[in-house]
Amino acid sequence: MTGPEPVDPDVDLHVPAQRTEPRGRVLAAVAAGGVAGACARYGAGLLWPARPGAFPWTTFWINVVGCALIGVLMALIAEGGRTAHPLVRPFAGTGVLGGFTTFSAYALDVSRLLDEDAAAVALAYAGLTVAGALAAVWAGASATRRAVRGRGAGRGRG
Repeated sequence: MTGPEPVDPDVDLHVPAQRTEPRGRVLAAVAAGGVAGACARYGAGLLWPARPGAFPWTTFWINVVGCALIGVLMALIAEGGRTAHPLVRPFAGTGVLGGFTTFSAYALDVSRLLDEDAAAVALAYAGLTVAGALAAVWAGASATRRAVRGRGAGRGRG
């Protein structure tokens, strides 16, 4: 006897259309989005590299901006009024924004700074990134919810 099949955590089972989305399509959407997001992050790192011992501003801002966009996306999907295509969240959220924001580069930057005897910079970067990312996702989601609710109540400008 086998148990129920595992559920993809990126599919919102509260959305009826996502309950039956084929796993292959979800995986393809995540992969395609991840390629796009990771390429954008890599390109930004090439354009604005961090000097040895310096605060890694590029990765910091990538993570903060990406988290704000995740907040916007999730609020739009949750409160946008229209049902999003079932692959929007896996493609844009998990894929593009998950590939763009990056814990691995963040952890590597902290490790690199420690190896370069820049412990104070590493500690500041570690703390500011977490605080900035959490604040950004909250601000993005909150602003989007206010905008969506205001537009829906007829208070928005048109």
